[in-house]
Amino acid sequence: MEIKILGTGCKKCNDLLENTKKAIAKKGVFAKIDKVEDYNEILAFNVMNTPAIVINGEVKASGRVLDADEIEALL
Repeated sequence: MEIKILGTGCKKCNDLLENTKKAIAKKGVFAKIDKVEDYNEILAFNVMNTPAIVINGEVKASGRVLDADEIEALL
Protein backbone atom coordinates (compact mmCIF):
# COMPACT_ATOMS: atom_id res chain seq x y z
CA MET A 1 0.00 0.00 0.00
CA GLU A 2 1.29 3.45 -0.88
CA ILE A 3 0.11 6.51 1.02
CA LYS A 4 0.95 10.10 0.25
CA ILE A 5 0.31 13.00 2.59
CA LEU A 6 0.02 16.19 0.56
CA GLY A 7 0.82 19.47 2.26
CA THR A 8 3.35 22.22 2.59
CA GLY A 9 4.53 21.30 6.07
CA CYS A 10 1.96 23.14 8.18
CA LYS A 11 0.74 21.84 11.54
CA LYS A 12 -2.39 20.31 10.01
CA CYS A 13 -0.30 18.46 7.43
CA ASN A 14 1.99 17.11 10.13
CA ASP A 15 -1.03 16.09 12.25
CA LEU A 16 -2.46 14.14 9.29
CA LEU A 17 0.89 12.39 8.85
CA GLU A 18 0.99 11.39 12.53
CA ASN A 19 -2.63 10.19 12.47
CA THR A 20 -1.82 8.12 9.38
CA LYS A 21 1.09 6.46 11.15
CA LYS A 22 -1.17 5.67 14.12
CA ALA A 23 -3.85 4.18 11.84
CA ILE A 24 -1.33 1.96 10.05
CA ALA A 25 0.07 0.70 13.33
CA LYS A 26 -3.40 0.05 14.72
CA LYS A 27 -4.53 -1.73 11.56
CA GLY A 28 -1.31 -3.74 11.38
CA VAL A 29 -0.76 -3.28 7.65
CA PHE A 30 2.39 -2.51 5.72
CA ALA A 31 2.36 0.82 3.94
CA LYS A 32 4.90 3.15 2.43
CA ILE A 33 4.22 6.75 3.46
CA ASP A 34 5.53 9.71 1.50
CA LYS A 35 5.18 13.33 2.58
CA VAL A 36 4.70 15.45 -0.54
CA GLU A 37 5.48 19.13 -0.08
CA ASP A 38 6.18 20.09 -3.71
CA TYR A 39 3.40 22.40 -4.88
CA ASN A 40 3.46 21.11 -8.47
CA GLU A 41 3.19 17.50 -7.36
CA ILE A 42 0.27 18.41 -5.07
CA LEU A 43 -1.47 20.11 -8.00
CA ALA A 44 -0.92 16.99 -10.13
CA PHE A 45 -3.46 15.30 -7.84
CA ASN A 46 -5.93 18.17 -8.47
CA VAL A 47 -5.81 19.04 -4.78
CA MET A 48 -6.47 22.68 -3.98
CA ASN A 49 -6.90 22.34 -0.20
CA THR A 50 -4.33 20.71 1.99
CA PRO A 51 -3.75 18.59 3.89
CA ALA A 52 -4.79 15.68 1.72
CA ILE A 53 -4.33 11.94 1.88
CA VAL A 54 -3.79 9.78 -1.21
CA ILE A 55 -4.03 6.00 -0.93
CA ASN A 56 -2.79 3.92 -3.85
CA GLY A 57 -3.03 6.91 -6.18
CA GLU A 58 -6.56 7.97 -5.20
CA VAL A 59 -7.29 11.13 -3.23
CA LYS A 60 -9.38 10.02 -0.27
CA ALA A 61 -9.76 13.35 1.57
CA SER A 62 -8.52 16.90 1.32
CA GLY A 63 -8.85 20.13 3.22
CA ARG A 64 -9.11 18.61 6.69
CA VAL A 65 -7.26 16.47 9.18
CA LEU A 66 -8.71 12.97 9.42
CA ASP A 67 -8.34 11.27 12.77
CA ALA A 68 -6.69 7.86 13.06
CA ASP A 69 -10.03 6.02 13.12
CA GLU A 70 -11.19 7.69 9.90
CA ILE A 71 -7.91 6.80 8.19
CA GLU A 72 -8.08 3.24 9.48
CA ALA A 73 -11.50 2.88 7.84
CA LEU A 74 -10.01 3.99 4.51
CA LEU A 75 -7.26 1.37 4.72
